[in-house]
Amino acid sequence: MKAIYQILPLSIRELIQSLPRTILGCLEEIRVRQGRPLEVITSEQSWFVSRTCQLSMQPKDSMIPTKEHCQKMLNLISQHSLYAMEEELRRGYVTVEGGHRIGLVGKVVVENGNVKHIREVAGFNIRIARQVIGVGEGLVPYLLDGEQVENLLLVSPPQCGKTTLIRDLARLASTGGSRFRSHKVGIVDERSEIAGCVDGVPQHDVGPRTDVLDACPKAEGMMMMIRSMSPEILVVDEIGRMEDSVAVHEAICSGVHLFTTAHGSSIEEICHRPILSELIREGVFTRIVVLSRRRGPGTVEGIYDRSLKPLLMRHQVISK
Repeated sequence: MKAIYQILPLSIRELIQSLPRTILGCLEEIRVRQGRPLEVITSEQSWFVSRTCQLSMQPKDSMIPTKEHCQKMLNLISQHSLYAMEEELRRGYVTVEGGHRIGLVGKVVVENGNVKHIREVAGFNIRIARQVIGVGEGLVPYLLDGEQVENLLLVSPPQCGKTTLIRDLARLASTGGSRFRSHKVGIVDERSEIAGCVDGVPQHDVGPRTDVLDACPKAEGMMMMIRSMSPEILVVDEIGRMEDSVAVHEAICSGVHLFTTAHGSSIEEICHRPILSELIREGVFTRIVVLSRRRGPGTVEGIYDRSLKPLLMRHQVISK
């Protein structure tokens, strides 16, 4: 949490630091909104925080961040150089040391129909990155066996653990194990969430043979990786656009294997998305894994082969 405390204004920092250890240990988000209650969110519950550090599900008597708090926080995040954060202000988020991602909202400046940047930032969502080493081990028999590597599509709604899982799968593939050799892995990390790079250096353990293109558009980055780093496995997050499909086909035709993710809550849902449904119909993904939060983030609801035949369903358990 040290990196997070460093970007919080003092009065907010002191409140967060005073929270019970049981809450701090499972924090997922801290939401700072100008003129509205300070909120903290865990995997189980969300609470508003009072000025006396009491937690409540009701906003009454909550600590209310001011415009000054937001300005101070933006200065701390940018290290007092908003110019250096120009690209992050355009994208609406910034990644800080430790791989934590901070979403930004406020007044958007549009130029020629495109977002130029966000000014008068009035809200922050600090998404706390927690690497869970070993969380992907239960999936290894379905994805890596000897020389065999499956092309994975990992499907889940937001905040169900798909980025945490694909990060650990990248680490495992890069490291190798008793049943499979280590592989050259390339991560195209468009949102700086998988490797959590700061100044190009991964803040998470993504394996000894892993190369990362940080803050790079997926489709272009996949082509760059294939041309320059000769990966055996490419790892990308949240595919679904036409250009992503073209890059996926190019990777497959180049003999590169894929670990990818997409938003969705079921096989049926992603089969209604034009780009994904086409890739599934073509049998590009030889393994599709669906996650939920039913038993907490990372609950495996099903594993399917390229023909959508179930290999494991929700009543079965993958050991971690």
